[in-house]
Amino acid sequence: MKDGVKIPEVVFKTRVRDDSIGSDNPFRWMDVPSQSLFCGLRTIVFSLPGAFTPTCSTFQLPGFEANYKKIRDLGVDEIYVASVNDAFVMNKWLESQNVLNIKAIPDGTGEFTRQLGMLVAKDNVGFGLRSWRYAAVIRNGIIEKWFEEPGRQDNFAEDPYGETSPDNIIGYLESVR
Repeated sequence: MKDGVKIPEVVFKTRVRDDSIGSDNPFRWMDVPSQSLFCGLRTIVFSLPGAFTPTCSTFQLPGFEANYKKIRDLGVDEIYVASVNDAFVMNKWLESQNVLNIKAIPDGTGEFTRQLGMLVAKDNVGFGLRSWRYAAVIRNGIIEKWFEEPGRQDNFAEDPYGETSPDNIIGYLESVR
């Protein structure tokens, strides 16, 4: 993937709260086209191998949440976290992390990740197909700036993290201010 490429057009299967349901589980399914998340806006999407995993839960997600206001002040409308996990897992993960600002993109089938060229096998750790760690600044559905951890390959023994950190992305946003 590279700068200047259009974001794939896929439909995400999400779960949204609907208090009109009136049950212990007041959520309903909602299809969300990728265009509705990225078109007409400047957004960040960062992706990771899995919800509840150590690096993702200790550094990456909390770092974006802690820097949400700063990133918004640098001209970003929304920040999304994507993972090859279903909506149930993504929602529970954000809840468990007390995340209030970052929005989940549940790529349960991996189609979005596959079309970005970032789907990798993680069988070596029992995950199956998952996302390689990446981030992108997206303007009106087009990748403005692409960030990717080095070493992308199937069953890579390490989990590199640095290129896709909030600090690195903030540095880019400050440089183009």
